Amino acid sequence: MEKGMVKLSVMYPNQDGKKFDLDYYCNQHVGLVGKLLGAAVKSASVEKGLGGNAPDSPAVYIAIGNLYFESMDAFHKSFGPNADAIMGDLPNFTDIEPVVQISEIVI
Repeated sequence: MEKGMVKLSVMYPNQDGKKFDLDYYCNQHVGLVGKLLGAAVKSASVEKGLGGNAPDSPAVYIAIGNLYFESMDAFHKSFGPNADAIMGDLPNFTDIEPVVQISEIVI
């Protein structure tokens, strides 16, 4: 990642009684997002939560998806027209309301 790039993080809180299908997320949803957003996405990663800050505590997030863009403009131009299709796929793998953060890479 380069300084000034924009990072979209979509974090799925680890909540009792909620579902999250990591296999579908990695093998279907990420591909859909990549297809829809195309070359605007410069890099992507998926993280699986393993634990919290205390020994044997659960992870705060069951999974985190990250997408990197050259700029906010590139993010908005690619994501905006495809938001409904991307968000519409969520029920196929989760019933968790994701936490979203957009950040700028500073170092």
